[in-house]
Amino acid sequence: MKVAVIGCTHAGTAAIVNTAQLYPEAEITVYERNDNISFLSCGIALYVGGVVKDPQGLFYSSPEKLAELGVKTNMRHEVVSVDTKNKTLRARNLNTGKEFDDTYDKLIVTTGSWPIVPKLEGMELDNILLSKNFHHSNTIIEKAQRANHIAVVGAGYIGVELVEAFQLNGKKVTLIDAETRILSKYLDAEFTNPIEQSLKDHGIELALGEKVSSFKGEDGKVTTIVTDKGEYKADLVILCIGFRPNTELLKGQVNMLDNGAIIVDNYMRTSAPDVFAAGDSCAIHYNPTGKTAYIPLATNAVRMGTLVARNLVNNTIPYMGTQGTSGIKIYEDNIAGTGLTEAAAKHEGIDAEAVMITDNYRPEFMPTFEELQLKVVFERGTRRILGAQIMSKMDLTQSINTISVCIQNGMTVDQLAFIDFFFQPHYNKPWNFLNTAGLQALPKSAESKQPVRV
Repeated sequence: MKVAVIGCTHAGTAAIVNTAQLYPEAEITVYERNDNISFLSCGIALYVGGVVKDPQGLFYSSPEKLAELGVKTNMRHEVVSVDTKNKTLRARNLNTGKEFDDTYDKLIVTTGSWPIVPKLEGMELDNILLSKNFHHSNTIIEKAQRANHIAVVGAGYIGVELVEAFQLNGKKVTLIDAETRILSKYLDAEFTNPIEQSLKDHGIELALGEKVSSFKGEDGKVTTIVTDKGEYKADLVILCIGFRPNTELLKGQVNMLDNGAIIVDNYMRTSAPDVFAAGDSCAIHYNPTGKTAYIPLATNAVRMGTLVARNLVNNTIPYMGTQGTSGIKIYEDNIAGTGLTEAAAKHEGIDAEAVMITDNYRPEFMPTFEELQLKVVFERGTRRILGAQIMSKMDLTQSINTISVCIQNGMTVDQLAFIDFFFQPHYNKPWNFLNTAGLQALPKSAESKQPVRV
């Protein structure tokens, strides 16, 4: 069996390693346009901020490690075309410019995503950077050393983590986003409001609800960001607006969403025979809505890549879908979320309710007891849990993984009230805070006509 793999980051590496282990007789050839593989881009802010001293720790594989498995890895090779009907591809050696053809029995497309780059006046100015790969991170670190005022455009996870890292390194920082709240895709206002205040308390300037319209510069270098509401000085700009799937190779050959994300079935198969896809190049099944969605996360990527290998020859393990579970630490706050926010649920047209609790995570007779804030979102009619968010100075983020499992299995908020959790005063209360949220969501009257589904 001849297997060709295009792209080798999270999904690609998982697919390659597992394919090599499951099918040791397979001839596996990898095409990677970069000069490194398996870079954990989620660690860029930690590297930029100096928390991670050795960047080699952000790589968990290499061409040498793959070679030990019998895999041939063509670094600095770009696949320029694919013919899914004839099972052929054409590749270009980026070092020599030489092109050649190859064939495959199975094709694995793990081409990932690329940052959204707006077409704005002044984009050609120096010191306007992206944040995605290892080379980007090195460039950011190098240029940040000489920068005084750094602006980050985009208040998602990467953008918020970067402004914290820059501020901790003593830089003057501005965070700009067209949305009126930071992290608006992941958290409701009850959580983003205190995080925004924390950023302000640390001296970070927030320019929210402002859309960047152009850049100004002097001597070929950026000096000013112009928005629809004002201007902001900056001698270094990092664009973190979002990502688009890298899928031009298969355009018109497989089914895709409007944004170009490849649609796969439960076994990671595309609509073209013997063509599989995984990771940021793909759409996923989003369990809270039951719809197909584009949610580029490393966790989704490694699961999907592993499933590609498992289903390469026969349909063995179906994909379970995702809740888009994620977490972040901003200064002293530990934050995590899964599934739909209340705002997102209403945007989807779902009749949703939410229960919000503020409590201490363990008994008050203990020497310390940090406060937590937990919100659980559920569907009004079915009582089905749709999502949850938590924030605390104490790291309680693993509880969101529990809620993710609840959503995965279609559990109700009423069942959450009575799930069996252990009690030990070092860690929690007799009623775990997840139970407490479920109890608070129970109908207030014992004679309520609303059935409690437990």
